[in-house]
Amino acid sequence: MAIHYNLSKVYALSDNDAEFVNEILTLFVTEVPADMVQIKEGIKKKDHKHAYAYAHKIKPTLDLLGMNVAFEEILQIEAWTKTEGKKKDIKETFKSVKNQVNEAIKEIKKDFDL
Repeated sequence: MAIHYNLSKVYALSDNDAEFVNEILTLFVTEVPADMVQIKEGIKKKDHKHAYAYAHKIKPTLDLLGMNVAFEEILQIEAWTKTEGKKKDIKETFKSVKNQVNEAIKEIKKDFDL
């Protein structure tokens, strides 16, 4: 049972096509962790444009997978990049998104044998 994600939007978008859903989940599991590393690097190096690019890239996926809190927090990261804020202002938000992504990935891998 999905606790950390919700596939209702994915199923609605795909007309309940299980193969499409599996492709979306596989992309999430394989690509988003690397994108999270890039956001972390951007924050660490105070490269706001770099952090923004990757936050912006994963934002639709978080929305699609019904990860509402992570989606709202990625919006905060985007806002932080636009104001070129201090690292300490966004570290906890990033950790929260990272934890939610990791929990969703563990659950998806278990639920879908990925």
